Amino acid sequence: MKFYNRHDEIAELKRIEQLSFTRNSRMTVITGRRRIGKTSLIKKAFEDSEAPLIYFFTGRKTEAALVDDFVLAIRNKMDIYIPDGLPNVVAVIKHLFEISMTTRFTLVIDEFQEFININPSIFSDLQNLWDTYRFDTHMNLVLSGSVLSMMKKIFTDSHEPLFGRADNIINLKPFRISVIKEILRDYNPAYTNEDLLALYTITGGVPKYIELICDNGYVTAETMLRFTTSNMSPFIEEGRNLLVTEFGRDYGTYFSILLAVSEGKTTQAEISTALGGIPIGGHLDKLENIYGIISKYRPIFSKPGTKNSVRFRITDIFLQYWFHFIESNRPMVELDNYSDLTALVLAQYPTYSGGTLERYFREKLAEDGGFREIGSWWVPKLGIEASEIDIVGIKIDRIHALVAEVKRQRRNYDHKKFMEKVDCIKTAILSGYEIETRLFTIEDM
Repeated sequence: MKFYNRHDEIAELKRIEQLSFTRNSRMTVITGRRRIGKTSLIKKAFEDSEAPLIYFFTGRKTEAALVDDFVLAIRNKMDIYIPDGLPNVVAVIKHLFEISMTTRFTLVIDEFQEFININPSIFSDLQNLWDTYRFDTHMNLVLSGSVLSMMKKIFTDSHEPLFGRADNIINLKPFRISVIKEILRDYNPAYTNEDLLALYTITGGVPKYIELICDNGYVTAETMLRFTTSNMSPFIEEGRNLLVTEFGRDYGTYFSILLAVSEGKTTQAEISTALGGIPIGGHLDKLENIYGIISKYRPIFSKPGTKNSVRFRITDIFLQYWFHFIESNRPMVELDNYSDLTALVLAQYPTYSGGTLERYFREKLAEDGGFREIGSWWVPKLGIEASEIDIVGIKIDRIHALVAEVKRQRRNYDHKKFMEKVDCIKTAILSGYEIETRLFTIEDM
């Protein structure tokens, strides 16, 4: 797949590179979930640079083996002297700092968080090197990592040695809807909205997943869904591979929580009950604030401290899909019963994708602009469908509001019931607003 989008990020990386070379060294941290395209972005941003780019990948090797890899990478990119027998990675980086007093270059250390497992003292050693050399050198230092909890701890925890050292932190996000449309149009000019919804529902805009689907020629909804559950699908173990590294030994409890959320248990009480009543407050807090995998949401305009209206959802659209369809049916996978798994997914997908369609339209409205706040609304104490509205958008002027219902098919829309909901929300929180009402269906994508 060709390189798409990331124009703002490329411009920012080029700007930082220029500052590094004309003023003094800069440290940039790039984070984002695995498969989001961090390495591709870095290489694209600096592909036309006249300065050398030295790329280090921090694999799970001994430090001595990494030193050999790093020295080889330097010798392949720069015609400079690198002594043999450097004792550790810090010695290699120190040598590069000394070179950068007179030579301008970009140094990328990918999967930087892996030093936690290799030699954690590297973080304090790098702090000392950075504080010593940064104002007298011209190194464009880029540190990239995929394990979000570790990267967050390394650079934003005030107790860590590299806290406050990064000049810029770029958190790479999935592709926006406009980019997903552009890619699908390139691969399938005659795509339907069903095809678009399937690509969004499965990938959530993650570039690598889109590449896997489109480059393999699966550009219709049914072929995409079948690909995710085939016996050779890279998606079968993807969620597990992503999260076990994040969660470590306690991954079983986290998986159970995420599985419950993916199946529609969205309050803390419902999730706890699904897990046999065990306390899960600490796990939910870590999933939200450390791992960034779930998020709280409340009725629009409700106060942050309002606990009885809090619901949880899996932020990552791919992981929501993976838990709901693949991890929840793990026994089928273990039996190699992929044909029945595929049949189950094809049967349940139309209902399931209705929820993703709501997320699609919220994201699309945000992307189109003009709103200061977009959310949903419900009356917690009633807990019935009649009290719930899919999308509420507050316009920038704080005078106009959008109240919208989302239905996959127009034939499922009940205008009378919807207008009863509109009257309810107008009385409750929108009495001072001019309200526009809309129905969004798959036809409006």
